[in-house]
Amino acid sequence: MPLFGMFIDPLYLAVVAPGFLLAAWASFKVKSTFARYREVESFRRMTGAQTAREILRRNNLNDVQVLEADGMLSDHYDPRTRTVRLSPEVYRVPSIASVAVAAHEVGHALQHAQAYGPMVLRSMAVPVAQLGSFAPWIIMIGGFLLHMTALVYVGVILFTAVVLFQIITLPVELNASTRAREQLESMAMVSNSEMAGVRKVLSAAAMTYVAGALTAILTLLYYLIRLGIIGGSRRD
Repeated sequence: MPLFGMFIDPLYLAVVAPGFLLAAWASFKVKSTFARYREVESFRRMTGAQTAREILRRNNLNDVQVLEADGMLSDHYDPRTRTVRLSPEVYRVPSIASVAVAAHEVGHALQHAQAYGPMVLRSMAVPVAQLGSFAPWIIMIGGFLLHMTALVYVGVILFTAVVLFQIITLPVELNASTRAREQLESMAMVSNSEMAGVRKVLSAAAMTYVAGALTAILTLLYYLIRLGIIGGSRRD
């Protein structure tokens, strides 16, 4: 079946569409939650940049930089340069949302410093995942158009690497959020009442990774069913 035909395939709608709906809801949830707590000022009036630097200082990670990034919700930790990059609304604003996001990204720096297993594994898998992010679709389209089932299988194998990367990412992100909460609580950087907002921001962000992993798994399941690997017979 041509790849573009899957979007009107009842099987595709039944198997994969729920994942896309969850992903859309998760995206809305993280943006709305962040917007809500971006307006709530933290009692210590610390910006995301100040929060990140203080946690790093207290954990003796003086070689990790905190820099401002471009774009909304572009926050991330780069293990190659040991840099925490925070979006302007996190870097500059003293809000509950900023504190939560900054602490989460520093959580990744703590993972890196302690050689946290899942993070090490994810870093090793990045090159394969980058290849698998675009190559499977090209290969599968070629396989469908040329009626070369073997080529389609190659595409599916590469896409499986993407799915595994998404699965590996889950414990990395969840653990970073746990570390963020622990750091903020132990350092009294937020009050008990503010911690509820921190948890909501981090939980909303975590849901995006859960939704992404689930969508990838369901998409792989769809291909396996269509190829007859699951279900016993190929659906043409």
